[in-house]
Amino acid sequence: MANHVVIPVLISFALSVIMGPFVIPFLRRLKMGQTERVDGVQSHLKKAGTPTMGGVMILGSVVITSLFYVKDYPKIIPVLFLTVGFGLIGFLDDYLKVVMKRSDGLFPKQKMALQIVVTAIFAYYVVRIAKIPLTMLIPFSGGKYLDIGWLAVPLLFIAVIGTVNGTNFTDGLDGLASSVTVLVATFFTVVAVGTKSGIEPITCAVVGALLGFLLFNVYPASVFMGDTGSLALGGFVAGAAYMMQMPLFIIIVGLIYLVEVASVIIQVTYFKKTGGKRIFKMAPIHHHFELCGWSETRVVAVFSIITAILCLIALMGV
Repeated sequence: MANHVVIPVLISFALSVIMGPFVIPFLRRLKMGQTERVDGVQSHLKKAGTPTMGGVMILGSVVITSLFYVKDYPKIIPVLFLTVGFGLIGFLDDYLKVVMKRSDGLFPKQKMALQIVVTAIFAYYVVRIAKIPLTMLIPFSGGKYLDIGWLAVPLLFIAVIGTVNGTNFTDGLDGLASSVTVLVATFFTVVAVGTKSGIEPITCAVVGALLGFLLFNVYPASVFMGDTGSLALGGFVAGAAYMMQMPLFIIIVGLIYLVEVASVIIQVTYFKKTGGKRIFKMAPIHHHFELCGWSETRVVAVFSIITAILCLIALMGV
């Protein structure tokens, strides 16, 4: 038990902690400063200049740790692929924004095209090579699976890309995406160990990497994960869920991601339909709470507590 559960957490944590003092000054020298929206939450303006792209610490720790286990645990390959694939898209986006000074980074169409390609390769691997059925475990059903036939393939694309972008929207406060995702990764670890699914080394590696990253990312953050980190984490969550036939559980454990992405869609749609009116003071929803007077640390704590409770509920549903 210890060598494929505890040790990957410790290796990944150590790597993440060791990388911090090297990576953060390096990012600062590269001028990888986070640009804050001038029209956004005013208290965030002081964050301008904090280096972003710290996701390379998470990604590096997870990849190195996983490589120790990949021979004995081939099922971590697709999860690792999705994590790294989306992490690279995020890296490209961050790089264009920060180094090349292209304020939008990748254009939305380019970003979506890359996300579809990565998801398609993952889908092919899962179905054809890993031979994992796309039937989905139904929460609280006592082990029944939902089979929607060929519709499972388009659903996979929606679930993966939706989760990735939800995680991306969640990354807007110091320690928010890291705190929420470390709980989700812990949930998947518990289930992976309990069901002997063979992906536990990578779920453990993500837990360790995020705990290490959080040391530098809690309020006031000395580094942000950027799209490099948030897209990689979204890829990990979706990949782990599909390898265990549990995409329906993302709705429970990843409810925060879902609410974040929904808040943006609702805000934008309502804004366009009403010619400029808003439902939330600001989207994604974590900024709405800030503008209602919540401190950043309070929003992070509340969202993390909600996720912890949801993870416990989801465990009962397994």
